[in-house]
Amino acid sequence: MLSAKSLFQEILDNDESFRLFCSIAAGGEAQGGWENGRIAALVPPGLSELAPKVARHGADEDKHGRIFNALLKQRGLQLVSVPYETDYTLLLERHGIGLAHERLSREEPLTERDIIVYLAHSRVTEQRASEQMRLLLRHFSEHPVLGRAVRMISRDEDNHLAYCHEELLRFARAGHGRTIQSVLRECAHAEIRVYRDVSLAVMRHMGEVLRWSRAKSTLLTAGIHAMYAYERLVGWQRMVSLRQPVLRDALGAPAVPETEFA
Repeated sequence: MLSAKSLFQEILDNDESFRLFCSIAAGGEAQGGWENGRIAALVPPGLSELAPKVARHGADEDKHGRIFNALLKQRGLQLVSVPYETDYTLLLERHGIGLAHERLSREEPLTERDIIVYLAHSRVTEQRASEQMRLLLRHFSEHPVLGRAVRMISRDEDNHLAYCHEELLRFARAGHGRTIQSVLRECAHAEIRVYRDVSLAVMRHMGEVLRWSRAKSTLLTAGIHAMYAYERLVGWQRMVSLRQPVLRDALGAPAVPETEFA
């Protein structure tokens, strides 16, 4: 039976597909860590209370990258080069979503609008990350190898999403509601296109490694296109709504270390 659990189990059981999966994940997390680190360093003086939370966000992303590296090392594997078409974070940046790396590389404080754009971009991408990790949590929370990693990363992604909701609502109350909704919609529509393209690319590479049949590849491709159609029609709305999170000040404490994965 073709299911999310059976697909991921197949990827997990093969060294080459697992190495590609972890390499893609580690690369994306490392990129997110760099971006958040730069944003934390460039937070404008009037918003200095945000800097520690942005830094915590970046520290979590760096930690996730190290976890995926540790999972590879446990199997005697090393990172592999990530194909361009599977690089989710890079492709989002190339599509103009979020803050450009050229902007983050300058030693010039960000503006209030820049921070809103960062938070809106994060709110959309953290929705995706939270959903993906909850899917893995449902099937692999007690897995002897992946369990601890999945539980830790899923908790962190939920915290990141809560933080984005809370901070964006704070800006909305300060009179930036229209700007926030406009940026959120732009980010959401771009993200679902990039996610579709990256999903197709990842499935193609996995299919080559695992020698999937044409019928299986065709079925998976159809599923990805069906999900995109749903998200383009109505699914994107879940990425732009804002609500006060149950967990307040989710990034107000230092990052939890990943020492058990070393």
